[in-house]
Amino acid sequence: MLNKRLYQYLSAASLTLAVAGCATPKLAEKAVNRSVPASYSTAPGTTAPDATVAQARWKEFFTDPNLTALIDTALRNNQELNIALQEIQISRNEVQIRKGEYLPFVGLGVKAESEKAARYTLRGATEEAVNIKDDKRTPDPLQNYQLGAFASWEVDIWHKLRNARKSAALRYLATVEGRNFTVTNLIAEIANSYYELLALDNQLLIVQQNIEIQTNALRLVKLQKESARVTELAVQRFEAQVHNTRSIQYNIQQRIIETENRLNFLAGRYPQPIVRNDATFNDLVPATIQAGIPAQLLQNRPDIRQAEQQLAAAKLDVQVARASFYPSLRITGGVGFEAFKPGLVFTSPESMLYSLAGDLVAPLVNRNAIKAVYGNANAVQTQAAYQYERTVLNAYVEVANELSNISNLAKSYDEKAKEVQALNQSTAISNSLFSSARADYTEVLFTQRDALESKFDLIETKTQQLNAMVNVYRALGGGWN
Repeated sequence: MLNKRLYQYLSAASLTLAVAGCATPKLAEKAVNRSVPASYSTAPGTTAPDATVAQARWKEFFTDPNLTALIDTALRNNQELNIALQEIQISRNEVQIRKGEYLPFVGLGVKAESEKAARYTLRGATEEAVNIKDDKRTPDPLQNYQLGAFASWEVDIWHKLRNARKSAALRYLATVEGRNFTVTNLIAEIANSYYELLALDNQLLIVQQNIEIQTNALRLVKLQKESARVTELAVQRFEAQVHNTRSIQYNIQQRIIETENRLNFLAGRYPQPIVRNDATFNDLVPATIQAGIPAQLLQNRPDIRQAEQQLAAAKLDVQVARASFYPSLRITGGVGFEAFKPGLVFTSPESMLYSLAGDLVAPLVNRNAIKAVYGNANAVQTQAAYQYERTVLNAYVEVANELSNISNLAKSYDEKAKEVQALNQSTAISNSLFSSARADYTEVLFTQRDALESKFDLIETKTQQLNAMVNVYRALGGGWN
């Protein structure tokens, strides 16, 4: 048995989702509004407008022309998306199948046969004793030719077939929403990987600049060793630092290749260079996020709408399974011509045939199997209710986390920028002091290492900011148009 809350979800879902559209379940919406803190409904410092990020088209959200071109390619070629399109086609065909079962089955038939009945059987003895005409015996073997139209129709008195058709239509809509959810995730994944690629390009540039600085410092240390101002230890320490930074360079180059290949895979194409402008990375500013109110989120998320469709379909499946306990009424009929000789087939009215029959059958012995099917339908309905509740809860957890993440990352980026500025000044000071023999070489090494790490951290924080923006876009339902 379903608990009270799940029953509310089921009752709400049953009122929604005509084949042409989808309405937000009111009971579920109220429950969500009660469970989500008001502080999570909007971004800090903003109000909840009528238009949210989730209602925007993705081309209005992602404006980088290189990124939009990449997404366009992926929407045409991505294999996972094409698989989802075939799932939609399969579900559409299932709707047609269920619709066909609801309608009468009508067919045209032609039959020709020849049969010899055994003499010592009732049929054989009758044919032997009775002539077709007074002076003409029954043909042996007896032939038969038939041409006619035949129909059968199960009268849907318990709405079993009608509910099965509606359930298939709802599952078709669920596959459409599943495809929309796949598109939103695909766009978000491409955007995150693209921003990661820009970040790696900037990290590589920083590393190359540091290699040049460290190489010049190594050359200076060697000159100082020749003048006996430092020992061989300082030379080896500086040289080790250069090798370490070059190793970082090669690791970043490998990550760039892997990220490019991941983007190409998502775009459904073989490896090739990704067109991008890495110089714009530091100028990218996360968009102002307006999450909207919980009711809007419930309408915008395709995975919530998908779960809602599946929940409504599962409820109809229970009704279909329940109808199997009741008697079924089937009407059959036929009309045509039949004769033992081809030339007599269309002789009317002697060769005309027609039939009409109806049967009412109720299950008796096999009720246990029907009970098992009914039990499974109830279990699937319960699963769908829990899945719906879980999807709604997960949606708000994602939004709450990402909105909080954006706020904290903005503050973290400001602090990291100040750290980089301070360490850049420290590097210049340490190099000057070392040149005048007023600082130890270890101070120079440590300062250079800290400056490099801080620059990496700043780029990483910027990447996290952009990823958080993309993740909010995805959490709010995205825009797949």
